[in-house]
Amino acid sequence: MLRKSQRNYFDDHVLARYQVYNSIFLTLPFDKITNTGVFLPLFTEICKSGYAHNENPTEIVDAFFKKFFENPTDQERISLLFRFIQYIERQVVLFDAIEDAAFPIVNNMEGRGMLRSMKEEAESKNKTQELKEYLRKFRIRTVLTAHPTQFYPGPVLGIITDLSEAVRENDLTRIKKLLAQLGKTPFFKKEKPTPFDEAVSLVWYLENVFYHAISKIYNYIQDIIFEDDELANQVINLGFWPGGDRDGNPYVTADITLRVADRLKTTILKNYYRDIRKLKRKITFIRVDKLITDMEMKLHGHIFNSDVPVNFSAKDFLNSLRHVKDILVNDHQSLYVEEVNDLINKVKIFGFHFASIDIRQDSRVHTQALSEIVSSQEGKSIFPKDYTQLSESEQVAILSEVRGKISVKNLKNEVAESVIDSMYAMKTIQQQNGEFAANRYIISNTQNALNVMEVFAMIHLCDWEKPAVDIIPLFETVDDLLRAGPVMETLYTTPAYVEHLRERGNKQTIMLGFSDGTKDGGYLMANWSIYQAKAILTEMSRKYEVDVVFFDGRGGPPARGGGKTHQFYASLGTDIENEEIQLTVQGQTISSNFGTLDSCRYNLEQLLSSGISSKVFAGKENLLQSEDRETIQRLADVSYQAYTDFKNHPMFMPYLERISTLKYYAKTNIGSRPSKRGKSDKLEFSDLRAIPFVGSWSQLKQNVPGFFGVGTAIEHFEKAGEFDKVQALYDNSLFFRTLIENSMMSLSKSFFKLTAYMQEDSEFGDFWRLIYQEYELTKRLTLKVTGYTELMQDSRNMAASVREREGIVLPLITIQQYALRKIQELQKNKPQDDDQIAIYEKMVTRSLFGNINASRNSA
Repeated sequence: MLRKSQRNYFDDHVLARYQVYNSIFLTLPFDKITNTGVFLPLFTEICKSGYAHNENPTEIVDAFFKKFFENPTDQERISLLFRFIQYIERQVVLFDAIEDAAFPIVNNMEGRGMLRSMKEEAESKNKTQELKEYLRKFRIRTVLTAHPTQFYPGPVLGIITDLSEAVRENDLTRIKKLLAQLGKTPFFKKEKPTPFDEAVSLVWYLENVFYHAISKIYNYIQDIIFEDDELANQVINLGFWPGGDRDGNPYVTADITLRVADRLKTTILKNYYRDIRKLKRKITFIRVDKLITDMEMKLHGHIFNSDVPVNFSAKDFLNSLRHVKDILVNDHQSLYVEEVNDLINKVKIFGFHFASIDIRQDSRVHTQALSEIVSSQEGKSIFPKDYTQLSESEQVAILSEVRGKISVKNLKNEVAESVIDSMYAMKTIQQQNGEFAANRYIISNTQNALNVMEVFAMIHLCDWEKPAVDIIPLFETVDDLLRAGPVMETLYTTPAYVEHLRERGNKQTIMLGFSDGTKDGGYLMANWSIYQAKAILTEMSRKYEVDVVFFDGRGGPPARGGGKTHQFYASLGTDIENEEIQLTVQGQTISSNFGTLDSCRYNLEQLLSSGISSKVFAGKENLLQSEDRETIQRLADVSYQAYTDFKNHPMFMPYLERISTLKYYAKTNIGSRPSKRGKSDKLEFSDLRAIPFVGSWSQLKQNVPGFFGVGTAIEHFEKAGEFDKVQALYDNSLFFRTLIENSMMSLSKSFFKLTAYMQEDSEFGDFWRLIYQEYELTKRLTLKVTGYTELMQDSRNMAASVREREGIVLPLITIQQYALRKIQELQKNKPQDDDQIAIYEKMVTRSLFGNINASRNSA
């Protein structure tokens, strides 16, 4: 019997259920406006019909009120539109919960890309030993960040979890109660969260999802693949940015970092404590029962009596558990050994730190801090008087030798104090929670070797002779990526830095930023520049016998390095070092890809298998031949020029500032960071953060960063009669196929009829048409090169999900555009009606929430 297609599973378990439960939801009387749930479907139909007849959002909203109401007041219109927004926000939550509930049914949890499949493939190809050897050294690192792309407050996330469970069990009574609860639960925050608030929110995922999913994966690898042969490698570990990411966030202080580290430690110990209490109920045998009780009491002391020193480390805990295991094996027929092994594996993975806090700061801040230190009273006794006048190479030489102990109290400058304080905080955290609790320092905006050596020197000025810290340069813009090779060669030939690397296991981690790369150079050039940078840095590191590890700063959508992430890593050939996969997981990508035990396990195993397949089962399609390299370079160059011209268009910044929702991101109170860099009132491109930049294009349904320049680049080959070269590249390269298919996702989430009215605008009409023409061109040519008849044809489940979500928010984005047009209209009046403008600005902001949440990975 043929296995039912995944698309049918999606239709039956997601779409059909959503229609049923949504019909129940719409009848619940949770608001003060009668029949809102009845009017919303009618409004949705008016929207669909209106866009089909090329009407603009204002005409659509007016047509709706004219058809179903008799002379409504402005207040009545506004109230109903706000209530629509509230309903749609909750419809999105309902759809999220249903998708989460259906995840293990729609996705084959034992199929291709999962560990069981990898194991069976290795056995069939006689590569089991090769697989085991690779797993001894290969690992993935998912780093959770608090970048503001998550609009759900904590209580709503809880409802999603409970609702998913109720849907899975088809408990209609509970579903109705949860839907009613959902209707009464607020969706927006009146105050911005603190960095500590953000950390607490993400720790929930560590405690309730990652803790269980990662240990389950590790247990499978240990028990089924390695069996009695103990695996020393962690395979999966966790990084954490909330509380440590200081780049552009003045609210992250050393005190916050210390508090977050303490919260992480307390949380992992609570998880261990719960597991020990479960073991205590089972292991009631002579000798071992006392050992279990002793561990229970020590964990209890750590958690609940934090002011009282407890002589009990992760190493002590591990040794005690192994002692228990030995007794069970030798004296009690291995009864409950599996449960003890499970806890042993958890302690090996999570230690007493749970996740490693990364410290990150901008190179320009470091330069400013060091300058202040050099000119301080203490600095004058360490640095030569003419330090600031020396050449870069001379400064590097001096920074290599700097040692000492700078007192934070003696620093009179706030910037210098903040930087040095954060380095002392790392030292304190390591002493309390172990080295892996905070042992990485990331330098944003790295442009030269001096940027790295400034951090190197300041760490050594914190009374740290041999600092247990990995210094990680972050290269982001296209120009920075081009400079990455020479920068690292300078470091690899600087004796003091070479000695530091030797102390750190001769391993160098280098971070590459997808988000700012795309913002700076466009989609194709950013991805190709990162690919090339990795190849060059791999060659450079091998030359100097350094093990290089790449850490990718990725967001949710393709424009920020998201999309088919697993497929991207599987496409890397032997020219790129890939023995570790490290990547950031941001905002709602955490809840959408790792929010449940099933989705977390699935996506982590997919990441693991992508690394394994690129090495153990690597095929020729992962190797770019010279002709294909030439083709993709030409495509990137043409695309880069097209995007650069577009970015330099005189209407580019005014369009973002006045037509998009860019400025409204600052009003959402979803993240602790300011929405832009710099303090100037004037909006500068260099000040734009990638998240509001990409998100604003998404709100307009013009996902420019994910496709602009791609169509122009392919057309260049088509006009030259060389389309066959692009076709050959697509056929030969999994890397290029992944780029094209991810770009298709951006195209699928675009809807230009929403803003088609702009083409008649005297100021922005030409600019809108420029974007639309590139969209149409890219759509035509990506379909041509793939041979598809529709976008995302290879990912029917994902395409169906996108279509349904876009349908849910169609009335929402209509309301948003209606409000934006109202604001523009009111601003032309003299005098302006500030109260009315404020109401419509609130409408724009509120509609922004639901649109982002519906797209899940749109920012």
